[in-house]
Amino acid sequence: MPPASAPTPHANAAVPRLYLPEEAAAVLGCSAWWVKDRARRRLIPSTRVGRAYRFTGEHLAEIIRMNEARPAAPQQRAAAAPSPKPPVFRPSSSSAPTTHLRARPPRRARQSQFGTAA
Repeated sequence: MPPASAPTPHANAAVPRLYLPEEAAAVLGCSAWWVKDRARRRLIPSTRVGRAYRFTGEHLAEIIRMNEARPAAPQQRAAAAPSPKPPVFRPSSSSAPTTHLRARPPRRARQSQFGTAA
């Protein structure tokens, strides 16, 4: 058994800084609620220490990469194939006669018609 003062293999490994959800939210520019909710639903990387969510710098960098929006690649237009036009709605005059709708009177007017007190 090695002596207590002997270095362990994990002694040289640096412990990463753990950010609270509020600190991670400040770095990401969003709310702490968003960070906690996404971590709870396992949509973003996180570490749980006890019942609390914690985030390393690598986690934050990955969250930024995951939510990065890239521009769409420009489409090349084919010179020979024109784009189809959407159909245009044109009511035909030879169709069945149209029915005109009439609005129903308001409820108050109907109640007063029967003389009931509300």
